[in-house]
Amino acid sequence: MEIEEFEELVKQAVASLPQFFKDKMENVEVVVEEWPTMDIARGRLLLGLYQGLPKTVYGRDYRPTIGDKITIFKGPIEWISQGNPNTVKKIVIDTVEHEIAHHFGISDQRLWELKKS
Repeated sequence: MEIEEFEELVKQAVASLPQFFKDKMENVEVVVEEWPTMDIARGRLLLGLYQGLPKTVYGRDYRPTIGDKITIFKGPIEWISQGNPNTVKKIVIDTVEHEIAHHFGISDQRLWELKKS
């Protein structure tokens, strides 16, 4: 899949979020990169990465001066999906939602609990 097509999937995933969340996403950039450049534990793949200060940490009246960043990694998502376009789209949506949840202060553990229930 071409990078532009993948970026469009990410844009669509952000656009499909409930308006409530889109209204509260301040100072967040969502970008696409081919592969992560940081070291990842052996046997693991990083599909997305949230870098910033979750909204629950800085509160209602504080606005950080440096924006938060969500990176969605094209290579690992394509690898997991084995190139299936429908699977790529589903994983992109799940990954975007997962990383945005981190922006709102929801931990991996809590996300796992919510998925089980």
